[in-house]
Amino acid sequence: MKFAIQVNTSPYHSNAGQAAYQFINAALALGHEVFRVFFYHDGVYHAFKYATPPDDELQITAQWSDLAKCNQIDLVVCISAAQRRGLLCADEAQRQGKQDDELAEGFRISGLGQLVEATLEADRFIVFG
Repeated sequence: MKFAIQVNTSPYHSNAGQAAYQFINAALALGHEVFRVFFYHDGVYHAFKYATPPDDELQITAQWSDLAKCNQIDLVVCISAAQRRGLLCADEAQRQGKQDDELAEGFRISGLGQLVEATLEADRFIVFG
């Protein structure tokens, strides 16, 4: 089965992102395909490169990056939601005269078209949060 996932909540206000991460790992272990995770609303906080939770807490951004790298999963961050929250990719940071981009490795910024495409291509589309 081919899955697409949407994450809507911040990693620090809900466990929905962690539940999505665990679901994806379980689905992959069972031989299913997860081809895209779309981060929307406060879910974009999963993609902040410089988020530094204490060492004894979950390092969710690093986990997402590793998951994408090891399984070729497309991690897409909604551009509108990201800009509202100050999350910029390198191109947008340069365009706005900012020093650095904040997008973690493995994530990319795109529009709602990627979300629509995911719902059309997937056998199942699941929203967390």
